[in-house]
Amino acid sequence: MQEHWSLEQYKEYQKNKSRKRSKYGAVKTSVDGQTFDSKKEADYYCELKLRLQSGDIKGFCLQPTFILAPGLKYKADFIVIDKDGKAEIIDVKGYKTKEYITKKKVFEDKFDLKIKEE
Repeated sequence: MQEHWSLEQYKEYQKNKSRKRSKYGAVKTSVDGQTFDSKKEADYYCELKLRLQSGDIKGFCLQPTFILAPGLKYKADFIVIDKDGKAEIIDVKGYKTKEYITKKKVFEDKFDLKIKEE
């Protein structure tokens, strides 16, 4: 049995160690220089780009932050502006945490808007 690692073995160990999985299995994904918390969110971004090019929507905004109360913020994944100028708040979810559910309720009560989950 080998007592010491070679430099290559140590580098490989460090590389694999730094690849922690998220608690819910989401994999951070980058598209167009933007990093998304999950592949599902990145795919939705790509879908929005296609919808924008086709004229199906007027535009969209990435990760807008809303102040719910002093020290309490909610960061949505997207705001989508449809052809009529109406805004829709989108959150791409794989798993709904208790924290998200609470913030969603506070957001919807405070702003009188519904969050659409994809």
